[in-house]
Amino acid sequence: MTAPAEQGGRLAGPLSTSVANLCRRLQPQVSPRTAAGFAEVLRRLGAPLQVAVAGRIKSGKSTLVNALIGRRVAPTDVGECTRLVTRFQYGTVDRIEVVFTDGRKQVLPFAPDGMIPAELGVDIDDVSHIEAYLTNAVLQGMTVIDTPGLGSLDAASVSRTEQLLGAARANEDDEESGSDELDETSRNAVAGAEAVLYVVTQGIRADDQQALAAFTAATASREAGPVNAIAVLNKADTITPESVDGSGGDVWKAASLLAEKQAATLKPRVADVLPVIGLIAESAESGQFTSADADALRKLAALDDDVLEMMLISADMFTSWECDVPAGVRVRLLEKLDLFGIRHGIDAVRAEPEITAGALRRTLLDASGLAAVRARLGTVFAARADGIKAAAALASVTALAHASGDPAERQRVHDAIEVLLAKPEAHQLRLLEALTLVASGAVDMPEDLSEEVLRVGSNAELPAQLGKPADTPRVDLATYALERAGWWRSFASFGATPAQSRVAHVVHRAYFLIWQQLREPSGGTR
Repeated sequence: MTAPAEQGGRLAGPLSTSVANLCRRLQPQVSPRTAAGFAEVLRRLGAPLQVAVAGRIKSGKSTLVNALIGRRVAPTDVGECTRLVTRFQYGTVDRIEVVFTDGRKQVLPFAPDGMIPAELGVDIDDVSHIEAYLTNAVLQGMTVIDTPGLGSLDAASVSRTEQLLGAARANEDDEESGSDELDETSRNAVAGAEAVLYVVTQGIRADDQQALAAFTAATASREAGPVNAIAVLNKADTITPESVDGSGGDVWKAASLLAEKQAATLKPRVADVLPVIGLIAESAESGQFTSADADALRKLAALDDDVLEMMLISADMFTSWECDVPAGVRVRLLEKLDLFGIRHGIDAVRAEPEITAGALRRTLLDASGLAAVRARLGTVFAARADGIKAAAALASVTALAHASGDPAERQRVHDAIEVLLAKPEAHQLRLLEALTLVASGAVDMPEDLSEEVLRVGSNAELPAQLGKPADTPRVDLATYALERAGWWRSFASFGATPAQSRVAHVVHRAYFLIWQQLREPSGGTR
C-alpha cells in the first residue's frame, strides 16, 4: 500500500472537498463494506488525476508514456509487461510492485537499463497489475496508466484491463457480502481511470469509437467524453504528405490535417486529436539523445546534399551507404529519431553550425509535438480535475451504494448526493452530466446545439467556452453570455423535449454563471 505521503492528500478543489465531506458524513451510516468503499473513494479524491493511455497494439502507447513521464521506463517491445496494466505514480523511492489478483504484492528492482523488466519471473495469469513508483515531479500531479494494446489481447489481458479501468458490475452471488473488507466489486468500482489519452495512428478503425467508449472515467458506465478524453495521432512522421490534400508536401501539415479529420471521426468522444511523434519525444525528453548523437548529426550535416538525399530515401539506404559515420551509429540514430528526426536534426545543424547538443535536443523536442499534447492535457484534464474527480467519486459512491443491496442505504446515499448537487458550486457537475448525455447520444439535440453544449462544457477558458477569440473584450463576452443564457432558457420552456429541456436548463445556468463571472472585476476561469 502506498504511503499517504507518496499519494499526496491535496484535494483538487471545492467540489472534491464537498464530495469528501459527504463520504465522511455517510461512513457511520452505511454498512462496513460500503464504508470501506467510501474510504477508498476518499483516498482517490486526494490522489493525482488518473490518466489512462489507451490505444491499439503497436500504436506507440508506451513510447508516449515514457515521453510524458520524461524517463524511458515503460517497455516498448512485446513482452509480459505489455500484457499488463501498469500504473506510474509518484513515490519517494523508485520501486516496482507486482500486485497479484489475491492482493499479494511483490517488490521488484528496475532492470539495469532503468526500465521495468520485460520478464517478471512470476506467473502473469496470477497478476492483477503493476505499480511503478517514480520520483519524477510530473507524477505529483498526474498518475499515468499504461494499458495493453487493443486489438490482439488475450482474454486474460482484456479482463485485467477492464477490471482496473472500467466500471465493474455487482456480483449477485457474492458470498462475502457480510465482510467489512473492500470486496472485488467495490475495488473495481473505484479503481477506474478518471481521464483517457487515446493513441491512434493513420488509420482509425470503426471500432475505435467502441474502444474509446469502453474506457470509462471511473464507474457506473460513465463513458469517456470531451471533458475527460483527448486523442493523439502518433507516428505523425510516417504520413505520406501526398496522400493528404492541402498538405503542400509538408509532413507536419499533412499530420495536422489528418488529425482534424480524425477528430471529426472520433467526435464527440474526444476533445481534440493532436499530432505527435512519440519516438522523437521519448528520445529528447528522457535523455536518450546524447552529445554523441549530436556529433553524429553534425558529421552527417557535412555530407554533400546529393549523398544525404540518397541516404535519407529509406532506412536501409541510410544504414548501408558508405560514409564516415559508422553504420552502428546510424542504426542508433534511426532507433532514436527515425528518418524524419534525423533530417530535422541535420537541418537544424546546417542552419546553426554552432548549435549545442542541448539546444539540438530542444529543437527535436519542439518538432515532436509533445509540448502541444502537454498543454492540452493541462487544459482539458488539469483545469477540469476538480469536476472530473468529483464526478468520478460521486459515480463510485452511487455504485457502492447500489452494490450493497440495501434499499435504505441506497436511498440515504441518493438523498445526500441530491443535497450536494443542489448547491450552486455543484453546477459544474450538472454541466458534466449534461455534456455526457449529449456526447453519448442519450439526449438527441440538433447538431448546432450539440456543438454549443460541447463547447461550453469542454473548454476551460471563458472565451473558448463562448466560442470567441481570446482577445475579445470582457464587456462583449458578458453581453454574449447573457444573450445565450436567455436563449437557452427560452428553448428549455418552449419547443424542447423533456430530455432536451433538462440539458437546456443546465446550459442556461452555465451561461448565467459565466456572465456573473465576467462582471466581477478580477475575472478568470471557472
